Amino acid sequence: MELLSKTLARVKPSPTIAVTQKAAELKAAGKDVIGLGAGEPDFDTPQNIKDAGIAAITAGKTKYTAVDGIPELKQAICVKFKRDNGLDYTPSQVSVGTGGKQILYNALMATMNPGEEVVIPAPYWVSYPDMVLLAGGTPVIAPATLENDFKLTPEALEEAITPNTKWFIFNSPSNPTGAGYSWDELKALTDVLMRHPHVWVMTDDMYEHLAYDDFKFCTPAQVEPALYDRTLTVNGVSKAYAMTGWRIGYAAGPEKLIGAMRKVQSQSTSNPCTVSQWAAVEALNGTQDYIAENNKMFTRRRNLVVDMLNEIDGVICPKPEGAFYVYPSIAGLIGKTTPSGVTITDDEVFATALLEDTGVAVVFGAAFGLSPNFRISYATSDAALKEACTRLQKFCAALS
Repeated sequence: MELLSKTLARVKPSPTIAVTQKAAELKAAGKDVIGLGAGEPDFDTPQNIKDAGIAAITAGKTKYTAVDGIPELKQAICVKFKRDNGLDYTPSQVSVGTGGKQILYNALMATMNPGEEVVIPAPYWVSYPDMVLLAGGTPVIAPATLENDFKLTPEALEEAITPNTKWFIFNSPSNPTGAGYSWDELKALTDVLMRHPHVWVMTDDMYEHLAYDDFKFCTPAQVEPALYDRTLTVNGVSKAYAMTGWRIGYAAGPEKLIGAMRKVQSQSTSNPCTVSQWAAVEALNGTQDYIAENNKMFTRRRNLVVDMLNEIDGVICPKPEGAFYVYPSIAGLIGKTTPSGVTITDDEVFATALLEDTGVAVVFGAAFGLSPNFRISYATSDAALKEACTRLQKFCAALS
């Protein structure tokens, strides 16, 4: 009898985590490595949030809580959805989990049956298709191309939907591209969804507050209120509040779905970290002032990276509306050869050669379902970004 399950054989380890790990190993071995693979802000959790966590520990708030969140946090989430998105939810419609990843996983585990499909725009966050597979469903990839600034068109969405489609996963601003959908662009997609009442919407709004220039964030149930009863609106505190390690994600949606997700969580992890929940209450209810300050920093870094990448012959890098990623195309470099004799046949070979020759760690595009590209996270210091992009320029210039 085989030890490992057939279900597990269908999925692969997270490539983004693998890149970060490889960079760390090379660094530990003494190599001068600049890691641009991590999907987390490089600054610390704001002091008021840390203080709230410390206060919770001091006050003895260290016991089990309700499976899917303390009432105070659920109430804060309801206030946030009304304040930021104009959406009305009650605490019974809210689920709190150990990061946004668990929320998405719970929802899929609670709803998917064999043969049912989930439409996922590509490029996608690496975990979406594998979570669908683990839940017994079938991922259906709908490509969003460079020509459309990596945004899914209504025609591509329409084409991907079948009678077996259960969910459409939507992510704006996007990981890995940073592409953000305007109200009109999102309305064009929700118009398609209105024609298919059997399709539910899972919207991953984790990068909501990381929006730059004139971009105005919006979410599906806000743009099309008629989708409210079949939308799970997912968010979290990780990215906007630099709380990645605190592991708090949340969602709001119909009570029947939230109840099913609670059942999954009750038999897997039970409640999210109690101390983290109290810190998240402060994140949502406390001052939001540092978000604008952080965004100024991210905007500066984005511009630096986009400008330096677009100076490279054979590389095209759109300017993203949000998040902290860029997703340049290297179509113009395919077929070229490095000085050491490696032919760049695809983006994985490119990323490997780049790391070995220059010490710059990026994530190859195939991991996100659209090639030939690579993803850079600019959530690191200006100096590190400038040095990394300089090395990238030299590496590409040496190709022949």
